Amino acid sequence: MLELFPEGFEEVDRSDGVELVAYTDAGGEERLWQAFGGVRGEDVAADWRDRWKTFHRAVRIGPLWVGPPWDEPPAGVTAIVIEPGRAFGTGAHASTRLCIELLLELPRGSIVDLGCGSGVLAIAAAKLGFSPVLALDSDQSAVSATAANAAANRVEVDARLADVLVDTLPRAEVAVANITRPALEALVPRLRCKRLVSSGYLPTDALPLPPFRHVRHITADGWAADLYEAAE
Repeated sequence: MLELFPEGFEEVDRSDGVELVAYTDAGGEERLWQAFGGVRGEDVAADWRDRWKTFHRAVRIGPLWVGPPWDEPPAGVTAIVIEPGRAFGTGAHASTRLCIELLLELPRGSIVDLGCGSGVLAIAAAKLGFSPVLALDSDQSAVSATAANAAANRVEVDARLADVLVDTLPRAEVAVANITRPALEALVPRLRCKRLVSSGYLPTDALPLPPFRHVRHITADGWAADLYEAAE
């Protein structure tokens, strides 16, 4: 399917397996017949090009509302508008929500977002009053997305290209890392912060991250997030 439709296709779970769906024309249907020996075709609604938007839903996290630009935030919230794109993070993922929940409880100060993706956590931190806000990622697309999203939300975020597992890390009151558990464990000895908010792993993953002291563990939808403090 990747060879036939490199621009993308859809996987749909069915009771008897997984159905692979390509939005294509008669020529694409013929290629499917030649590759698989069988295909089912259906006409699609005229708005099929916009139907992907239904997968990006707004979420409410304390005083913050995080959503895509085509949704209207309700009155009385602090809105964060994130344009879905190639960089990870729209706010709806449980690991992102959990990180923001923990940030809500912390004293405000300087913060660094390690592996910023779309910049949603850095922007949320800026909206909550953290300053200065530094966002780092090894993917230039993520750095560009963070800068663009920060500008659209009218907050100050310093987005930079950096490999957080190799490059020197800045000092900050708080570090937030929504990354895999192995990457987090490799990152921790290099941190220079008083508090660490981490997520991107399962609730069953080990909690200790020496030399940091574990403070709080929260979970949602099969994901976990934790708050750590630097040892005295």
